Amino acid sequence: MRAYVGLGSNLGEREATLRQALEALGSIDGIEVVAVSSFRETDPVGMVDQPRFVNAAAALETTLGPRELLESLLEVERGLGRDRNREERWGPRTIDLDLLLYGDETVAEPGLVIPHPRLAERAFVLQPLLELDPGLRLPDGRPLRDLLGPELE
Repeated sequence: MRAYVGLGSNLGEREATLRQALEALGSIDGIEVVAVSSFRETDPVGMVDQPRFVNAAAALETTLGPRELLESLLEVERGLGRDRNREERWGPRTIDLDLLLYGDETVAEPGLVIPHPRLAERAFVLQPLLELDPGLRLPDGRPLRDLLGPELE
């Protein structure tokens, strides 16, 4: 299954942390990192009084189910020092790994929504996804490019 993950960091050695996260993901049985977008510096969203982020996206080939993949992402975050229970929502973080798309599946379960619920609102997610696959579509068939719009390009 092809899945797409968003990566972000705004604390510490941001780019090095993203590389460590990608390496950790690739070392998990059932996950192969097949492509990574360029890294881009972006402004924070939500809580704006914090350092700028470095964001990217990765394409994965995986034999893991959506929930298992999410648990793997959270484990990598913990391994890189993130404690979601102690941080403020949308606040500074060493690493953020979001499961954005999982094939053409739609999932709505407690703690897991695919496509990611804020995907359409975030140029810093859409731009790297389109860099990886300009023809990428949502499970409902809508092209991601249509979500970007001129105001987010």
